[in-house]
Amino acid sequence: MRNRRICLAAAFAATLLTGPAAWAAGDLFLFNWTNYTPPDLLKNFEAETGIKVTLDVYDSNETLLAKMQAGGASYDLVVPSDYMVDIMVKQGLLQEIDAAAMPGFGNVAAPHDKPWYDPERKYSAPYMWGTTGFTYDSAKVQGPVDDSWWSIFNPDGPFKGSLAMMNDSVEVFNAAAYYLGIDRCTESSEDAGKIFKLLEAQKPAVSLYNSDGSVDRMAAGEVVAHMQWNGAAHRTKLQRPSAVFVYPKEGLSLWADNLVVPKDAKNPENAKTFIAWMLKPENIAAASNFTTYMNAIKGSEAFMDKALSDDPAINMPPEDAGRLRPAQNCSAAAVELRDRVWTRLKS
Repeated sequence: MRNRRICLAAAFAATLLTGPAAWAAGDLFLFNWTNYTPPDLLKNFEAETGIKVTLDVYDSNETLLAKMQAGGASYDLVVPSDYMVDIMVKQGLLQEIDAAAMPGFGNVAAPHDKPWYDPERKYSAPYMWGTTGFTYDSAKVQGPVDDSWWSIFNPDGPFKGSLAMMNDSVEVFNAAAYYLGIDRCTESSEDAGKIFKLLEAQKPAVSLYNSDGSVDRMAAGEVVAHMQWNGAAHRTKLQRPSAVFVYPKEGLSLWADNLVVPKDAKNPENAKTFIAWMLKPENIAAASNFTTYMNAIKGSEAFMDKALSDDPAINMPPEDAGRLRPAQNCSAAAVELRDRVWTRLKS
């Protein structure tokens, strides 16, 4: 999840370099994002199954990929994001687990039951997911705010001079593409020019581009609106109840993290046991309560913290589901074009 994570603590460095020291029956070696696994959840799993869990952590999909490619450690279960599942499948790094046939898979809500990167769920099962929209302070904005990216991109809009955008070329470019109805993976210079013109016109109304610190920035009232991940929007609302997260009608990015089993896993059956266990609403809800991100399991709302389940930024209104745009791996030409737009915008 890239910037959505806290950097690795120094205490984990040696573990990341050496990997698990021993393999034994009844073990499960889990490799997950930092601050993304509730300790109490693992204790409950151990008590129910007798399987001992050892957790290592990483700070990016790329760190995870490099570790698996190097063969430095045979982890049983790892948690890549959507686009990385696609890469790992194509590189032959994952086992087939046939998650769609597991007990409890019927609880998986659309579109997570048939995602673009694993439409038959042969290799993966859902963990957490989130979106990228924008948050505004309803107590500080005069008049209504449209559920549209135009509220953000209009240089004379309601947030002029008090708007923060992410310092993220992919998220900003994608949002502009959604608003203009352009393929976010376009290879057309003409399309890229339209996106650049929109962002260039918006730029004077933007007080800063920064992906970090959005919660504190909004809570302190430094800006009226912020392009933001929905988990951050929830934490903003806890400190500033007048904050409202918007699902723009033109579409917004959907990212999803997944549970997968590496090809060289020593304890694949224990990994599958954990995955099936996490398909239970009460168990995945504990993960949502810890991470403040939503899961894909129907019925989990009943076990989630009320502040989470009551917040539409986390518990997405069903009528907005059609606005989600799953992640996509763009061609090298498309990525180069997007980078050129971003470099020119920030120069």
